[in-house]
Amino acid sequence: MLGLLADAAVAKYIGRAVQTGQERPPQVALRRAAETLGTAHRWRTEPLRVLVDEAMRRFEDRRTAADGWLAPRLHATLRMTRAEAAEGRLWNFIAMVVAPDYVVWRHRGADKDGGPGAATAARFCGPHYTQTFSRLWWAAELFRDGPDYGPSEIACRLQDVLQNTMRLDVIDHRPTAQAILKVLEGRLALGASRLGDQVNALSAAVNAAGSTLVYDVLAPDRPADTDALQDWIDEAEDAAAAPWDRLPEGPQDGEVNRASVAALLPIFTQLLAEAPLRDRSAAKNGVPEPRVPTGVSLSKPSAHL
Repeated sequence: MLGLLADAAVAKYIGRAVQTGQERPPQVALRRAAETLGTAHRWRTEPLRVLVDEAMRRFEDRRTAADGWLAPRLHATLRMTRAEAAEGRLWNFIAMVVAPDYVVWRHRGADKDGGPGAATAARFCGPHYTQTFSRLWWAAELFRDGPDYGPSEIACRLQDVLQNTMRLDVIDHRPTAQAILKVLEGRLALGASRLGDQVNALSAAVNAAGSTLVYDVLAPDRPADTDALQDWIDEAEDAAAAPWDRLPEGPQDGEVNRASVAALLPIFTQLLAEAPLRDRSAAKNGVPEPRVPTGVSLSKPSAHL
């Protein structure tokens, strides 16, 4: 069964040997240090272990592509509320006890100086947009459209969305999240170059504009159906495993307001057109890169979850 593992326990037992995959974290000691979550079916470790094994098998030579496959299936398997998902100790347990090998497989850096590459400590125990499993669950949660995980797959194709866009407070507003994805999807369809730079430019511009433009007034969202969400969570006791070759179905807690997304699209398109892209030539010549516009949040307050 899953448990809760404190940051201090992770710090005590993580080291370079664990981060490079040369050693497995001490399972007995970590389980003793963890708190139990209970006996509900949704807290079983086996379904998660099966998913990560399949992800490593399917994407052996395409590690980043595993994100889009695993994110919706992780979310559909580990059914919980946002408040429960905000518990960092749960993600610590999954990374250190259930699947430390996946953390190393997915995020291990290149070998250098004769030594093996390592996954950074933040991939085991870090913010929601950095920790290996937390970032995937939240990507599925923030970018799904009700039961449709399709937008989450698109978000996971763009690593800068996971690394930077998910840090922003405005991404909690569902029409904003969907409108950002639609703008970026259009750039993808056009074969735009430097797409990562465009993701970052758009994210920074949207977040900065959010200090003067109130998105939830310009584009109101429907309140989530909390009863439907709870029903979906309760169904975990008897639900079949998440399918591997088609997307699972998320909670029927309400789709995003289409009119609100449409209202934001021209605004975000204009913001991207006017946003300065990173000057790579200047950076290469030793010139400092432009500062990120003010208003960009580097953390997600738990109160918003």
